[in-house]
Amino acid sequence: MLQRWLLHQWFEKRFTLFVFCLLPFSILFQYIVGLRRLLYRKKFYKSYNFPQLPVIIIGNISVGGSGKTPLIIALYFLLKNQGYRPGIISRGYGGSYHHLEWVMSDSDPLVVGDEPLLIATRTGAPVVVAKKRYQAVEALLKDTHCNIVLSDDGLQHYALERNIEIAVVDGRRGFGNHLSLPAGPLREPVSRLKLVDFIIQNGGEPGVYSGSVMNLLAINLINLKNPAQSLNLNCLNNAIVHAVAGIGNPARFFDYLRGLGARVIPHSFSDHYNYSAKDLVFHDDNLIIMTEKDAVKCRCFATDDMWFLPVEARLDQEFESKFLEKVTALSEATT
Repeated sequence: MLQRWLLHQWFEKRFTLFVFCLLPFSILFQYIVGLRRLLYRKKFYKSYNFPQLPVIIIGNISVGGSGKTPLIIALYFLLKNQGYRPGIISRGYGGSYHHLEWVMSDSDPLVVGDEPLLIATRTGAPVVVAKKRYQAVEALLKDTHCNIVLSDDGLQHYALERNIEIAVVDGRRGFGNHLSLPAGPLREPVSRLKLVDFIIQNGGEPGVYSGSVMNLLAINLINLKNPAQSLNLNCLNNAIVHAVAGIGNPARFFDYLRGLGARVIPHSFSDHYNYSAKDLVFHDDNLIIMTEKDAVKCRCFATDDMWFLPVEARLDQEFESKFLEKVTALSEATT
C-alpha cells in the first residue's frame, strides 16, 4: 500500500507538499550517490574486474518496473543464437537466501526471488543470485562454460566492473517528477544516461529518450495449473477478467489487457508480493489473469481458472546490430 502511494506521488501528482518536504533529503541522497560513484572511479572502493569475459549490466535509474526482465530474456536468446554461452546473475531482490544460490526452474521464489526464477524458467540458462554480484560471476566462471555475463539490474552496483551498460526506461511513465529518492523515483540523476552504452525505451512514442524502442508482445494465455493448456488472446474480447499484478507498474499490465478487449477488474499488489491462496479468491467464474512474474509465486496453489500472460520483448534491428558488434569486439579482446 505504501509503495503504491509513493509511486502515485512521484509519477502522478509529481509536486505536492509531501514531495516538497522531502527535497532536502533528495539533495543529500543525490550528493551521496555522486560521491559514492566518484570513490569507485578513483579506486577508493574496491571493484572487481573479469577480463576473461564481457559483463553486461541491464538496469535503470528509477525505481519501479521498467521492463528489464523481458529484455534480459531477449538478449540471452540473441546472444545464444550467435553462438555465445551466456550466464545470468542477479541480486535476487526479496529472496531469503543467505549468501549465494543457484536458480533452477523448480527453485523456491521466496528463496531466490521471483525475477531470477522467471528468467531461469524461460531461458534454461545458468542463473546465480548473490548478495555480492562479483561472487555470482565467480561461481559462473568456476562451474559453467559461460563466456559472457548478463546482470539483472546492478547499474548502481559499482563493485562489479562492466563492459556494457544498458539502461531501460519506461516510455510511458518516464522519470516522474525527475527528483531523486525519497522525493522522487530516481536512483541516479537523468544525466547518468549520458554515460551508458545503450538506452532501451519500453513502449511509448519513439525517440522520446534517445534510445531504441522495445515493445512487449503477448502470444497467448497459459494455464497456471496445466502449462500445456493455452488460450488464444481472442478469448479476451469483451470478457470480464480478474487482472492480478504485483509488479512495479501494475497499470501497464491492466492497460495491456484492456487493449486486448478485456473488461478488467484490477487487483494491484506491491512489487515482489508473496501471494497466498486466499489473495486470489474472488467468488465468481471469471478468469484470473496474472503476469508471468506473479505466476512463478502462485503455481503451488494454482487452480483451473488461473492463467498468466507471458510476453516477449521485440527489439529493433539497429540496436541488435550495434549491440552484437560491441559484444563481438569485446569477446575478441578477451580471447
